[in-house]
Amino acid sequence: MDRRTYALRALVALLALTTPVKICLGARVHPHGKTNTEFIRSRCEATTYPRLCFQSLSSHASAIQTSPMQLAHTALSLTLTGAQSAAAMIGRLSTAHGVRPREVGAMRDCIENMGSSIDELRESMAQMGHLKGPDVDLQLNNVQTWVSAALTDEDTCMDGFAGKAMNGNVKSMVRGRIVNVARLTSNALALINGLASLQSKSP
Repeated sequence: MDRRTYALRALVALLALTTPVKICLGARVHPHGKTNTEFIRSRCEATTYPRLCFQSLSSHASAIQTSPMQLAHTALSLTLTGAQSAAAMIGRLSTAHGVRPREVGAMRDCIENMGSSIDELRESMAQMGHLKGPDVDLQLNNVQTWVSAALTDEDTCMDGFAGKAMNGNVKSMVRGRIVNVARLTSNALALINGLASLQSKSP
């Protein structure tokens, strides 16, 4: 193994150790905890990745309670945090010794895509915090559009690592983080869609 490959593998291993641990399944214990977690589990069944949905949200049950609005807002917040963490990790990896120019180029493109995704998620968060007035349906539609765009940007990032010429360790690290963020985004979008559906049925 040459010195460059060894250094790259060592960095990938170190970054893997600093990858955020998945949020635990248990919610905080309080008198209505069971009801709140059951609400989250039920809502998560409507998402594409229900297990991840429940894993990421159940520890926030005491804040979410049984509010579809708070559930969607919390899902967006966790998605934004995940996207920021992934972009920072890719940024560090792109400057590592031993990374080839083609990989650096793909990571820089990915960071640009993730930057757009982060901006769109921030816009969504800001709008979610000010849903009011007679045009709530339109406001929710804007949120849906921004989150959908964020998901597209994340998919575009992953497309840059589809080739076989990419270093296997770099490819696995980057795609693993972005896939997780994309799944969180997909779940957040599903919960926002559910909120929009409830809003459209309200008098």
